[in-house]
Amino acid sequence: MGSIAAATPLDRAGEVKDLLDAIQDLIIPFIRSADEDAATKHTGHGLRIEGDGPRTVLVEHHPPKKLESILSEELEINESKVGKDGLIKLVSSVLKYSVNTWDQGFLDKLYASTNAVGVVSELLLAVLNTNAHVYSVSPVLTLVEKRTTKYLASLFGLPDETSGGISQPGGSAANASAIAIARNTLYPETKADGNGSHKFTLFTSAHGHYSVEKAANLFGLGSRNVIAVPVDDRGCMIPAELERCINESKARGETPLFLNATAGTTVQGSFDPFPALSTICKTHNLWFHIDGSWGGSVVFNPAYASSRLAGAHLADSITINPHKMLGAPITTSFLLGRDMNTFYRALTLPAGYLFHNAPGTHAVDIYDLADLTPQCGRRADSLKFFLALQYYGPSHFASLVANAYANAEYLLNLLKQSGNFRTISPEPLPCLQVCFYYARGGQRSRDAERNSRATTQIAQRLVSKGFMVDFAPGDDGKFFRVVVNGGVLRGTLDGLVKAIEEIADELGC
Repeated sequence: MGSIAAATPLDRAGEVKDLLDAIQDLIIPFIRSADEDAATKHTGHGLRIEGDGPRTVLVEHHPPKKLESILSEELEINESKVGKDGLIKLVSSVLKYSVNTWDQGFLDKLYASTNAVGVVSELLLAVLNTNAHVYSVSPVLTLVEKRTTKYLASLFGLPDETSGGISQPGGSAANASAIAIARNTLYPETKADGNGSHKFTLFTSAHGHYSVEKAANLFGLGSRNVIAVPVDDRGCMIPAELERCINESKARGETPLFLNATAGTTVQGSFDPFPALSTICKTHNLWFHIDGSWGGSVVFNPAYASSRLAGAHLADSITINPHKMLGAPITTSFLLGRDMNTFYRALTLPAGYLFHNAPGTHAVDIYDLADLTPQCGRRADSLKFFLALQYYGPSHFASLVANAYANAEYLLNLLKQSGNFRTISPEPLPCLQVCFYYARGGQRSRDAERNSRATTQIAQRLVSKGFMVDFAPGDDGKFFRVVVNGGVLRGTLDGLVKAIEEIADELGC
């Protein structure tokens, strides 16, 4: 017999350490630069950095085609490997031209930076590199997900015996899953036979998230069958209008199926009146879902939750995204359920090659979690929030929510004191968005086109000063929508107002 060649010794650990050491030397300065930039934000301008264009710590912004040209070499996929040096160059470019969400000036979207434990948790998930679909390949991560979702369900006051949840790849996916569970639970025959003679209708706030319409498209329900329920002057769904919409739907021969109430709408941050909506859902046999993707995290602070989330315990399902208000890494999202048996019955399918649950298994005893979800490939995102809960403690998140609200109120007062703005947010603020028009001397123009032009031009120029804010359409044209978080410093908000006023002067607004 011939000799067997000795196997080449593995040193994957050494390669990982070598690359991590090198990349760490890029990542830490990236984060530190945002810390240092915070000291200058009160001036109305972040630290200027040399680059290919106007550059601050926040971002060096370029239009898509120009950035594609700048990165033409890096974006080319070569036949030959680039090795460690090439990788470092690529990572450097990614960091250089990306938005630094650790920067105080990032006030644009419903999320900000993560935190130290968030970075660690993402690294841990990459090292484990497993699928959280069945217990056998993700034992600890399965237990973490079950424990984390049970804890969150308990915060909302869902029944202890049957409640729980599943992680989802975002709030839109969670809302879509809730619709599928609702249909298959309220009309079990549709799971196998389809909608049949039913023309299902879904109801959501006129200010609700577009994900409900997107899900209606995906499930063949049709976006026209998503009915927008009118809201009051605070952006809250009007129960009497919901009742009217349901009765009109029934009169047309349709089958009202699902109510998507909102805890924290995307623009104004409004919370719908859950107790009254729950009563209507019970009367008409609708599934009562709460999209708390944004405002659901208020549940960690009883002082704010007591009024805003009153009646949330009556929901059949709730979406919550800790990656928004609570600083978990994107994506960290959950769909919580009043009775997890409904999730199981609605979504389980025979797949004996993968799932090994005995027939009739109670949902609390199911550990192959993909049997409760539409997804088979599942990232164990619950670990990210679980580690944060353990590291910081729940009281940290209560303080984070309180600080965020205090910061939002501070900005609102700054705008009022300035005399050059007209605020349009409901007061007291329902959530953390502050909405306003620039209006020199407090006199807002009724010319929507003029207001829109001023808002968009100022928002664009803010980027070169180290601030990013968003805007939305309104009755008098586009207005600013600034999303405040619990980690922002008061000096940053002072600087933002100063920067807007300076740019408005330059533009002659």
